[in-house]
Amino acid sequence: MRDGYANIKDAGAAELIAISGDTPLGAANTRGRLGITFPLLSDGDFETIEAYNVVNQKQPNFARPTAYIIDEDGKIVWKDLRERYGHRTNSSQIITALREL
Repeated sequence: MRDGYANIKDAGAAELIAISGDTPLGAANTRGRLGITFPLLSDGDFETIEAYNVVNQKQPNFARPTAYIIDEDGKIVWKDLRERYGHRTNSSQIITALREL
């Protein structure tokens, strides 16, 4: 998604926000190391990760790769939930979903 961030922004009134189970310092380090330009938030206590039910059951210290589109009213209108860390939603999947809404 890092490379497709501008395309996601151009596809409509959308903002990409990532949430990490890392500490704030860990999330900041990841953002800098990977050159991420979109917001990367820390959820070190897993409060949001648990609320969205995306805790990785095989590795409880990790969240499952998940992408949501949440509308202006706070309603989830699209999601892509993955099981494995290496398999993530790509920007073209998000753009397609935005265009279909």
